[in-house]
Amino acid sequence: MLLLLLIYVEMRDTMKQGTTIMTLDNGYHLWTNTQGEGDIHLLALHGGPGGTHEYWEDTAQQLKKQGLNVQVHMYDQLGSFYSDQPDYSDKAVADKYLTYDYFLDEVEEVRQKLGIDKFYLIGQSWGGALVQMYAAKYGDHLKGAIISSMVDDIDDYVKHINQVRETALTADQVAYMKEREAAGEYDDAKYQSYVDILNDGYVDRKKPAAIAHLGSTMATPVYNAFQGDNEFVITGKLDQWHFTDKLKDIKVPTLITFGEHETMPLESARKMQKAIPHARLETTPEGGHHHMIDNAPVYYDHLANFIRDVEADNFND
Repeated sequence: MLLLLLIYVEMRDTMKQGTTIMTLDNGYHLWTNTQGEGDIHLLALHGGPGGTHEYWEDTAQQLKKQGLNVQVHMYDQLGSFYSDQPDYSDKAVADKYLTYDYFLDEVEEVRQKLGIDKFYLIGQSWGGALVQMYAAKYGDHLKGAIISSMVDDIDDYVKHINQVRETALTADQVAYMKEREAAGEYDDAKYQSYVDILNDGYVDRKKPAAIAHLGSTMATPVYNAFQGDNEFVITGKLDQWHFTDKLKDIKVPTLITFGEHETMPLESARKMQKAIPHARLETTPEGGHHHMIDNAPVYYDHLANFIRDVEADNFND
């Protein structure tokens, strides 16, 4: 009996490595991947919405460099590049699956099907919004939550990104962008060239070749439905993102991590740190919106220290 128990524990703590296609209860399939070993589990949520898992691919290796053995679980959310892509042109399908509630409950279903509990949940950008919602609703399953580059109120983001482009671009360039936005002409080549300047400065400051693709991997219907055309406008459902009053419901140890040169305002991070009962704020120098890539050693040092402190019951706010 003891031998069987030991075998069960070993199987539980060292899950299948690599890629698995997960079938959801709704019949759709998600691409999932597990890297790393050990009895600490970290579930990683990508941004977008409609992005991919790819900036989490080396997370287990990065944490190993910091002296931590962590099993990192990644998946592409429904509609994203490696997972099933519903026909969102069907209004009934879009109404059912392009919602906050769907993507929140998808996280919980993935957790159940992976068979993990008392785990860490990390999410970047849109994934950080999911972390906030999950920690408030399903926090009993968490050891800790990591909100990476996501505000609690979209109005703070909109104000900040307007300040960002007024700093990064000339007055004429900003005026041109606003004209095209008012006309709904987001595919204008000159407009997109200014978006590229802003992306280079504040979103993807470092572009490793390993995650480059010949074609776009963005799930455009999902991105458009929630965000809009680009990172510097909000014309979709994210304009409804107002979570400030619910931050108090996040009871687990929480790490808030922002880049020091990104689209999300640090003022919001400081406000969130005060509102969440047990929260720590760390910032990444030279980091843009994807600061886990821009300055990986610092980003993962902060993450590893957080996990170590929670594991040792030494976390404090």
